[in-house]
Parts: sequence; C-alpha cells; structure tokens
Amino acid sequence: MSEETNIHCSFCGRSKNEAEMMIAGVDAHICDRCVEQAGGILHTELGEAPQSSPLDVAGKVEFDFTPAQIKAHLDEYIIGQEQAKRTMAVAVYNHYKRIGLVPVKDAPEVDKSNIVIVGNTGTGKTLMARTIAKLLNVPFTIVDATVLTEAGYVGEDVESILTRLLQAADYDLPKAQVGIVFIDEIDKIARKGDNPSITRDVSGEGVQQGLLKLLEGSKVNVPPKGGRKHPDQKYIEVDTTNILFVAGGAFVGIEKKIGSRLNSASLGYSKESRQHVEDDEVLSYITPSDLKSFGLIPELIGRMPIVTFMSPLDKKALRAILTLPKNALVRQYQHLFHMDDIALSFDEEVYDYIVEIALEYSLGARGLRSVCEAILTDHMFDAPGLDEKEIHITLEYAKSQIERSSLRKAI
Repeated sequence: MSEETNIHCSFCGRSKNEAEMMIAGVDAHICDRCVEQAGGILHTELGEAPQSSPLDVAGKVEFDFTPAQIKAHLDEYIIGQEQAKRTMAVAVYNHYKRIGLVPVKDAPEVDKSNIVIVGNTGTGKTLMARTIAKLLNVPFTIVDATVLTEAGYVGEDVESILTRLLQAADYDLPKAQVGIVFIDEIDKIARKGDNPSITRDVSGEGVQQGLLKLLEGSKVNVPPKGGRKHPDQKYIEVDTTNILFVAGGAFVGIEKKIGSRLNSASLGYSKESRQHVEDDEVLSYITPSDLKSFGLIPELIGRMPIVTFMSPLDKKALRAILTLPKNALVRQYQHLFHMDDIALSFDEEVYDYIVEIALEYSLGARGLRSVCEAILTDHMFDAPGLDEKEIHITLEYAKSQIERSSLRKAI
C-alpha cells in the first residue's frame, strides 16, 4: 500500500486520493472539504456573514426572482412561445427554491424538475435555457447528445457532460453543482427499434441508460480534463442532485404519433367530439407517452417529468424576431457596423422580404441570419475600408443580393 493511500483526513476520514487537497499538520491532516465546513462554522459563531457561494445565491432565487419575473426576462429575448416560457419559469423557480430549502423534520423531499423541450430547429430551445442561466448567473453548458456513447466505445462518455459544466464554472465545484446543462439533440439517442437486436445500441439506448444516474441526482467521478476514464486517473466527485438538466430536440415525425393518438382517442362510442387540430397546434398536445413511442426509454422520461413544446415560428413571429428582442438580429448587425463607425439602416419592406425568404428556407430563426448574411456580406467586406459612414438597405438591393446568392438557388 502506497504512502498516499495511508494518509487520511483526521476529521472525516477521506483518503488523499478522495480529496482535492490535503493539508498536513504536525501529526494530523485535514482535507479541503473539512476546511470549508470549519470556515462556515467559524463565521457563524463569530456572527460574520460568510462569503456567498453560488449555492447560497441559487438558494435565494425565491427572494430574488419570481416565475413572473423570470418570464418577463425571457420576454425581452424570446418572441412568442408563451406556454413554454411559463412552464420553464415555474420549473426553474421550483428547482432553485428546492436547493435553498432548509431541512425540516417530517417535511417531504422535493424531487428534481428536469425538463424536455420539443420543437423544430430554430424555434429558440437553446436560447431559452441560455437566457435563464444568464439571468440566474449560474454556469451553463450545451452538450450534443449525438457524440455520446456507452463507456468503452468510440465517442464520449456520458460523464463528459459534467466535465464541460466544470469547465464553464472554471472548475469551481460548488458553483458547477448548481449549474444548468442543456442536452441538445436528445431525440437522436432514441431507441432504434422495438425489437431486440443482436448488436448493442451503444449510441442510442445505451446513452439513455448512462444518463439516468446523472439526471436523478448522484455523486459521479468525473475526469477533470474529459476523455476516457482509466484506473490511474485523478477524478473530481460531482454531485448532480442540484444540477438542472434541460433536454431539447426536434423529434422529427412525432407530430404523426401525436396525431395518431388523438385520432384513436376519438374513435369508438365516446360522446366527446374532438375538434379538428391544425398541424401547427399538434405539439401542444404532446405527452410523455409520445416521447416513449418515439424511442425514449420510460426510465429516462420519468427523470425528466416536465415536457413542454416550442411552437413553429410563423411570419408574424419571425418579423418580430428581426427587430424587437434585446438581441434582435437587426440590432446585432447594426452593432457590428457601428464598431466601424458606420450607421446601418433598412427600408421597412426589407424586413418583410427577409421573413418571406426565411420561411421558404424552413430553418426558423436561424434562417433569418442566413438571409441577412446573403444581403449584407458585400457591405461587410467593402465598407470597413471606405470613407462611407452610412449604409441604407433598400428592397431592390436586398432582392438583387438574394437572387445572385447561393441561397436562392438552394430554395
């Protein structure tokens, strides 16, 4: 047995391998966690306010923000999506209120409120989670589920999700343990089929099973620099109990499963007559059972109990996205030109034209940026080197730029 293994904290008994740091005394040792706890006790006894940790800040969300305030902040950045914003605001509020609960005898333990957001590409799923994380000032990271595989296979282990969260928190463990993780493309790890296969589904159902322990709340050994685990590696123990997981996915084709369920429910001798549901309203009827029929395993769905949806963006919503939010696309381009002391302006008709092309492109809000890039690229290339200090985009100029771009050829 090595000398390092024999060194233990004289207070809690942790070995040197289990602690981040071990401070040696004359004939005793103390680990970093016991030092932190002792500091808190000392501040309490002396009547001093200890330095606020991210957990303390997150625990006061009920005092700093209400669900209505969270939604009002989302309204400044996200157009429409009223139901999704209300659901997210309540879920996030309850989650961080849960973190700040003081244990009370015989009080029920509040479970986590992980979230699944279903919606087409470009409807604002990632923006929703990022905006909330910025408001609450907690670490936030986006993880692509498509690169994850079962342990031992080519790809990334599920624990790499927490490595990225640690990196976003500058390896501040208490701060990372109250962060928000957005798992993108969650629909891409759906079970490939209902029938058992002789080959392992290492990037589908296998990843879903690997996510279970993270979502529910457990202590996970995480390699600090990511990559594969190996026996001689140093790990950081991360408690996922207070980490909020938000999963997003397009779930292409799930509308058919919802529609099929609605139609079958209206058959038979039921006296209730179900009204006709428009195609763009089908997602509003989504339930966890639809996610199960799409290919998510019941255990995963059970650990992400809140399901909400992002409505498809219509012409009115896209028009508002161009100019109204704080981070509106037009404002972004105007700021870029302003950095070169150039004033950028548009005819009102140009906005409607951009929206029409974006709708044909069928990429939601992301399509707006593609259209704007096609219109403004020549000016962004030429203007910084010229004496011209004002640029005005007319409808004729916008049409000419789109017609000669590859974007028009692709539609």
